Amino acid sequence: MPKPKQSMFLAVALAGWALATAATQADSETRILDYIQDHLRAGEPLVVTELYNNVFTKPEEHKAIDKLFNAFFRIPLFVAQYREKFGAPPRLKVIAEQFDLRTPQAAGVLVRVMEADPRVPPFFTRDAATGEITAVDEAKILADPRFGKAVERQLSSWEGHPAPAFKLAGLEGSEVDSAALGGKVVLLYVWFTGCPPCMKETPELVTLGRDFSAQGLAIVGANADRVLGLDYDDAVRRRYAQEHHINFPLAHWTRESDAAFGNVAIYPTLFLIDPSGVILHHWIGFTTGTELRAAIATGLKASSH
Repeated sequence: MPKPKQSMFLAVALAGWALATAATQADSETRILDYIQDHLRAGEPLVVTELYNNVFTKPEEHKAIDKLFNAFFRIPLFVAQYREKFGAPPRLKVIAEQFDLRTPQAAGVLVRVMEADPRVPPFFTRDAATGEITAVDEAKILADPRFGKAVERQLSSWEGHPAPAFKLAGLEGSEVDSAALGGKVVLLYVWFTGCPPCMKETPELVTLGRDFSAQGLAIVGANADRVLGLDYDDAVRRRYAQEHHINFPLAHWTRESDAAFGNVAIYPTLFLIDPSGVILHHWIGFTTGTELRAAIATGLKASSH
């Protein structure tokens, strides 16, 4: 068994390694975005395999490309859903936060890639001076087979419909299975580690878990880092859980569950599910503890009759 000083040294070393790894991928992401910005030409699609095989060939560069490519295909869904909820398109800063990009300019580069690619319809209108999105053509997004189905599912109401079953690998090794949560009101919380709105949401959920778990509420924190291609490891997620005193199980969100729940685009997203498996409420973006508390109390009261 390691001595206390050895354990402390090991913890510090691991933390330093994790920070160094994250910095390396962040540097790779910046280099790739700079390269794309310098080489992007209107009417010419970005050939990802060219980047992957001939320009950026290191493992950390491949991870960064995967993350950016993943964000590229989620941005239209996110923008359409955001405009639907908030009545205006998101600013580049908000897009960057939602996809763990380092700067608003990084989000702007990915939008420019869409604009340059002749295979992608002009989904957005942008301000020529600032680059900010000023209008969204949801009809074109819905008509595109790559994005339309996911957008349609996210913009339609989940409330009153059966929740898809899920079986997720827990952060501590145990499995989180919706089938084992029968008889409880379940709050499924889909989030990712670097998400600013999630950092606001987590303390609210910790309080709700403390106040309602004895009455039959089960909160499941489904972490989407892997689905989004983000380079956070379990040590970072555990440290986050400890720092925020998380009192509910954390599990890894999967591509299969993400597809079943309509491809989550805005983080956090929450589903309140009754004991029979029917979705009572669906929230996207940060939701106040007051609003969640009222819905949970009503759900628990109804389930007790």
